[in-house]
Amino acid sequence: MMSKMILRVILIVLCIIPPSLGAKELNQFSQIAIQHAGRKKPLTVFAREILLSLSGKDSIRTNEGEKIGSTDFVLSLWFHPEGWERQPVILVDSPVLRKDIGLDLHRKLFSFQQLQENTLFKDFALRHLHRSSTEGSSLKPEEKEAMAVSSRMKLFEELYSGEIFDVIPDSSDPTKKWVTVEKANLYYPQGLSDALTAIFDSMKRSYLKGEISKAQEEAAQFAKQIRDYSPRIYPAVDSLLFEHTYSVLDPWKWTLVCYVLASVVFLVTSGWKKELGYRIGWGLTVFGFLFHVYGFICRILIAGRPPVSNMYESVIWVSFGAILFSLIFEAIYHSHFFLVASTPFAAVCMLIVESQPLIFDPTIQPLVPVLRNNFWLTIHVLTITLSYAAFALALGLGHIYLWNSFRNPEFGNFQRGILAKYIYRSLQIGVFLLATGTILGGVWANYSWGRFWDWDPKETWALITLLCYLVVLHGRIARWWGEFGLAIGSIFCFLSVLMAWYGVNFVLGKGLHSYGFGSGGLGYVLVYVLLEIVFVFYSVVQYRLRKKEGQNPPPSPIEV
Repeated sequence: MMSKMILRVILIVLCIIPPSLGAKELNQFSQIAIQHAGRKKPLTVFAREILLSLSGKDSIRTNEGEKIGSTDFVLSLWFHPEGWERQPVILVDSPVLRKDIGLDLHRKLFSFQQLQENTLFKDFALRHLHRSSTEGSSLKPEEKEAMAVSSRMKLFEELYSGEIFDVIPDSSDPTKKWVTVEKANLYYPQGLSDALTAIFDSMKRSYLKGEISKAQEEAAQFAKQIRDYSPRIYPAVDSLLFEHTYSVLDPWKWTLVCYVLASVVFLVTSGWKKELGYRIGWGLTVFGFLFHVYGFICRILIAGRPPVSNMYESVIWVSFGAILFSLIFEAIYHSHFFLVASTPFAAVCMLIVESQPLIFDPTIQPLVPVLRNNFWLTIHVLTITLSYAAFALALGLGHIYLWNSFRNPEFGNFQRGILAKYIYRSLQIGVFLLATGTILGGVWANYSWGRFWDWDPKETWALITLLCYLVVLHGRIARWWGEFGLAIGSIFCFLSVLMAWYGVNFVLGKGLHSYGFGSGGLGYVLVYVLLEIVFVFYSVVQYRLRKKEGQNPPPSPIEV
């Protein structure tokens, strides 16, 4: 009965997830490649990235109440842009900025015309334009948002004018910038240029008339003409469809769904039906992990590199590592604790990257020059971030230890000892990976910048994190603290990981590791830090009260 109820919940959740708008109806447009942001990509993928950049969503609702998908949005702007300047498509996320420039506080999306005619916004943006170039890291959030809105307006102008639609490559030189259809005669003979223009105009008319099937056929024909003339430069149909499928399926969304459901199942069945609940949760976690693997394979094949070049990719990689370690440990120790500890962390990580596309940019971008063709960088970054995954697993185990020690009377001395052993083992692996990654980072720094160590903020915080965890491990060996102190340390030391991982890039924003910089999310991180401090403080108070009353059982030995 219980298993049927949980399966029904799973089916309901899967059914209410909306499919990607326009994905099936307009998939032939994915055969048209466009050069954008240093990369060749399907037009459908370009459309989704553009709409996310403009509005923070992959679909919008017009003034008339019609819901428009990303591909429809971009095609409409490409073929008939008139009227879109009055549609609410540009995000103004900061409520402080909206108040300062007199916009509706209850809305986030505004039209290009509204913002262009807003003199308060113009004055605000111009006033901080110079500061953004000289003191970017010290700008207030609303000032940074004003700069971001200005960038979105510029992007909309490029869409409206059509100058962003670079779909025609030079057949003889792969390094040359692609051009728009109107400039095809710069690269192609007059006859071919006229033929492409004719197909494009016919495709435009078909789309605007609502003859979608015909427009799709003409889109495929348009792409074939270009590919036949530039076979060495224009992407193959298979590679374009592969990336289109990756974008439409969105494996990270399904990874998130599986991990969230697994976490809920573990929580709901923690007090009863534990074995059944664990089996269902294990199955959901494995499904999520398979989607995780599929997503990484796709991203590696599309980008041609390991997917750990920015904050978005590193968050996904760390959540992957946490699940991977928990599955390995479960196979070794046959314990339920590992997945229970790792799935909530992985679910939160996936929720963050899926719900905050403007903070964690999901677009696949080419590497900056210092990161290209560097074996040491790849190993260094993968190793460092995997250490974060091991520490995250220890974090989850630490929470289970402390919570059950005070709230679960059936949680005995033996179970506490087992959990402490698992925490210790996770910390050992994390310290080994972090130390190795830090040394490899020095090798890479010497290769790229000509010095092994220079107290760069990223390097400094990596060392601080390593020292914090070494203190916890050595303190346990030296008997400065026991199992309880180990659990406290696994939680408290993760705050140093958070600083090295998020704080250096998004708060300090200084140093040579500028390729990972970003902004946003500080409020959420501070709330998390505060909650952890409160939880640790509560645990310490409870521990001392019980110790004073003689309720704490003697510590059990840890097998090392």
